[in-house]
Amino acid sequence: MVSSNNTNNTPNNNNTPELNFMLYSKSAEYAIQALIYLAEIKPDKPVMISEIAEAYNIPYQFLAKIVQTLVKQRLVVATRGRNGGINLARGAKDIYVNQIVNAVDGPPPERDICVIGLDECSDETPCPLHHKWKPIRIQIREMLSEEHLDDLAHRIIEKRKLMQQ
Repeated sequence: MVSSNNTNNTPNNNNTPELNFMLYSKSAEYAIQALIYLAEIKPDKPVMISEIAEAYNIPYQFLAKIVQTLVKQRLVVATRGRNGGINLARGAKDIYVNQIVNAVDGPPPERDICVIGLDECSDETPCPLHHKWKPIRIQIREMLSEEHLDDLAHRIIEKRKLMQQ
């Protein structure tokens, strides 16, 4: 589930370095943002990729490549031509975050990846953080499989309202 762990040497308020864990790739992050955008605006016609790229400050070519994957995985439909663009392939309540991540990053590995990068980490051969990390990893997987685009879009709308106050 953890694709990489990077140490940011910038101290936080406690003067200790922060750890930034990526749960999925930048491509998956951009895919989630693009699909939330579509769920949020509920378009009656296809939305141009450039509109989404601009709204989330995503490099256009990068997003266009991600969209190709999303089309192949049947999460979005693409319409070519003058009025072309993309739309969700099904209702926002029927697309879950884990489906987006798996579509872009591939299915999760058969063996769990060690949170501190050791070759092997399991219940039988645990790393020093295994017993603390395992329940967190399980919670993250459950959360990603329970969160659908419709809920996320509604929360984004609410967040924007709060930010305008």
